[in-house]
Amino acid sequence: MADKTIINGLDRDAMQGTIAQLKKDPSLARFEFRVRNRWVDGGENRSTIRDFYGAGQEDTSRDTAFEFTNGEPPVLLGNNEGANPVEFLLHALAGCVTTTTVLHAAARGIAIRSLSTELVGTLDLQGLLDLDPAVSAGYEGIRIRMRIDADCSDAEIDDLLAFAQRHSPVCNTVCRPVPVRLERAL
Repeated sequence: MADKTIINGLDRDAMQGTIAQLKKDPSLARFEFRVRNRWVDGGENRSTIRDFYGAGQEDTSRDTAFEFTNGEPPVLLGNNEGANPVEFLLHALAGCVTTTTVLHAAARGIAIRSLSTELVGTLDLQGLLDLDPAVSAGYEGIRIRMRIDADCSDAEIDDLLAFAQRHSPVCNTVCRPVPVRLERAL
């Protein structure tokens, strides 16, 4: 049996096998992720994540759900129960851009020695509080600064980062209008 080709902690042979299967049957690429959330009190609420649909079936790999507490700092009328939702958005963006970078580096045969990111998002509460109709309720801008040390040229890193920005699902979602429908469940 041949040794596995592991790059950046990922099995490159398994990755190529997955890609071959998706090319053969594109319906396997359709995924549905789910989050359930319950309000606790004030600015505190909890999200639970466990089940999802992917690769043509319901996933059963998770015995226990992941639970995340959303909170607010005192200046925003909370008690620091947890990170607030706009911070979780930055967390999701950082995680997705990092994972996308590592995945595509491995696919390109680029070994990463170290990688870290710092994200800064700016927003104006006048939008959330409806104090100025000209101010958006969301982030005005987000800056991602990535430090990466890899066994390739600077030009290859720049190309990899541009590719990751375009192909990270969270970054792509944040960077383009995505229809979101809020409806009352009965």
